[in-house]
Amino acid sequence: MLNRVVLVGRLTRDPELKYTPNGVAVANFTLAVNRTFSNGNGEREADFINCVIWRKPAENVANYLRKGSLAGVDGRIQTRSYDNNEGKRVFITEGVADSVQFLEPRNSQGNNENSSQGQQSNYNDPFANDGKPIDISDDDLPF
Repeated sequence: MLNRVVLVGRLTRDPELKYTPNGVAVANFTLAVNRTFSNGNGEREADFINCVIWRKPAENVANYLRKGSLAGVDGRIQTRSYDNNEGKRVFITEGVADSVQFLEPRNSQGNNENSSQGQQSNYNDPFANDGKPIDISDDDLPF
């Protein structure tokens, strides 16, 4: 049996970091993941998928991702249920992340905390889209 999920999307809100009574970190966040097709009106829709991650990676997610950040999640789908205050059974389906990849530079969403403007201005991204064609020979490609 296999239960594996890979998601790429943008956070819909800042991650929420909590700690269990034993001091284990857990972060919750929601990813908006675009569907690969358009609806009848030609519009792209998205699924909003609740995710959870534990321990040190949870702290990293809370420290470095914000609403709008592009992230990749590798993990599994989990379902659980509980009885709410009104006595009704509530079912939850969520992605339990084994790892979360930060898919864009830290400053791209306006998160300038703890970073130096000098370092950012000296960085020359050879893959940045400046609108010019890339001059590369077929012999340089690995395929």
